[in-house]
Amino acid sequence: METVPKTVLNPYFSDTDKDYVYKTKIDAFDKSFGGILIVKKIASEHHRIVFTTELGNTIFDFEFKGESLKIKRILPEMDKKLLINVLKRDFLVLIRKNSKSLDSYFNEEKTMVESVLLSKKHYYTFEDGTLQKIVRTGNGKEKVTFLFSGINDNIAEAIEILHNNVKLKINLKAL
Repeated sequence: METVPKTVLNPYFSDTDKDYVYKTKIDAFDKSFGGILIVKKIASEHHRIVFTTELGNTIFDFEFKGESLKIKRILPEMDKKLLINVLKRDFLVLIRKNSKSLDSYFNEEKTMVESVLLSKKHYYTFEDGTLQKIVRTGNGKEKVTFLFSGINDNIAEAIEILHNNVKLKINLKAL
């Protein structure tokens, strides 16, 4: 595009008046975790993300302020540095409302905006002005794909996070 927007807007998880609740399945390496994920925006750049079993036992409880993560609680099976770092990056991509854009591309149906988040390139794909996909790249290859579907009133009914470099898959379905 001739004019590059200064920021790229991710409208999901951006309303402080809403609690975002998703039925969630996380397949991490050779383990599977299922339950309820609750995302609450407390203030600008401040979110709380809690993943519990359906009976209410906490799997993890994260608090994000800017790009910093504070772990309130985590199950010992998930308390692995690699997994925590990957979850931190993934959730930051989901909750970051504005990111500085570097470049943008356009065709008849889609607009793609390039951005850098946590020193990694991300490509935000919009169809008819609605965010449909985010792709994190590294060394010219797709590393992680975030797919948003069933979008209604800035809420994605389904979110799928697919990792190409580690055995991790996250599925979220709105309740």
